[in-house]
Amino acid sequence: MRFNPRYLRIILFFGRVVLGVIFWDVLLRNIGLRSFAKRTAPGRYTAAARRFRALAIRLGGVLIKVGQFLSTRVDVLPEYITGELSDLQDEVPPEKFAAIKALAEAELGAPLGERFASFDESPLAAASLGQAHKATLHSGEKVVVKIQRPDIDRIVEIDLAALRTVVSWLKRYPPIRRRANVEALLAEFSATLRQELDYVAEAGNALRFAEMFKDNPSVRAPKVYAEFSTRRVLTLEDVYFIKITDYNSITAAGVSRADVAERLFQTYLYQIFVVGFFHADPHPGNVFYLPGNRIAFIDFGMVGRLTEERRDQMIRVLLGLVRHEPARVADVMLDWSGDSAVDEAALLLEIQT
Repeated sequence: MRFNPRYLRIILFFGRVVLGVIFWDVLLRNIGLRSFAKRTAPGRYTAAARRFRALAIRLGGVLIKVGQFLSTRVDVLPEYITGELSDLQDEVPPEKFAAIKALAEAELGAPLGERFASFDESPLAAASLGQAHKATLHSGEKVVVKIQRPDIDRIVEIDLAALRTVVSWLKRYPPIRRRANVEALLAEFSATLRQELDYVAEAGNALRFAEMFKDNPSVRAPKVYAEFSTRRVLTLEDVYFIKITDYNSITAAGVSRADVAERLFQTYLYQIFVVGFFHADPHPGNVFYLPGNRIAFIDFGMVGRLTEERRDQMIRVLLGLVRHEPARVADVMLDWSGDSAVDEAALLLEIQT
């Protein structure tokens, strides 16, 4: 693994970043050049984020996911870094169709021409782990077929091995160690990533979501076609329509954007606080407005589950915030942290401000 070219490229990139941090943010600051290091930090880290973005687009795999994940961590990273990474969702290059076709036919046990009446070679969407193609069944039903990238399992394990090495470096740096438990973050990230590679599990998640909203016609999950699905190929009803952030199209359809936002909000309240099972990847490409004033969710590879106890704790946090009772919020956060060394007075002050 350590001599794999992909592994080495990732390690060398992050090694360069870490050495830069040591030079600029440790050595220079310690010899009286703190203001110079601070003044040049935005430009240096923006350039590093730009180089990472280029590497992620070139290599794909887990690096795309890492960039997307980091772009949301405004609690840890400054805006000039998260902003540079925020467009990675739309910059993933598609796999060559010949490779995708070969994998799909091997998984489905027949040529695509036999399994589908039509199959669009141009991908509807390309992501880090796979891509989606529009197709039509012989019955006439319109579907979307998700197909994993060839050899993605091996690529994921190489990338995760490289990230474990990087994390072993980062956890030695006190400012990072104080702000985030990078080992725990990587463990959670790795577990979620491996779940996303199991399309059988994703199909089960979609079926459960549909069951949750079977009595609510305003919320849809795509129908699963199990006979055209495997662990690496997933065939779903085509529910693509207006992307939830395409405000002009929603307005042109004669629908109040406020109504759509409220429905989405109410949907998540139900998922999180009533059922304890929720769609955990609600980026704009995964939520659509449908005719009839409905919303549809796709891509159930990433879901969250909450115990009844955890749901009760989250309600206590919300009530504490609404009622301006910081002690109530602090009690739950201390329980979640499991760290007896937390400065409770400082935590209360942070919550109050």
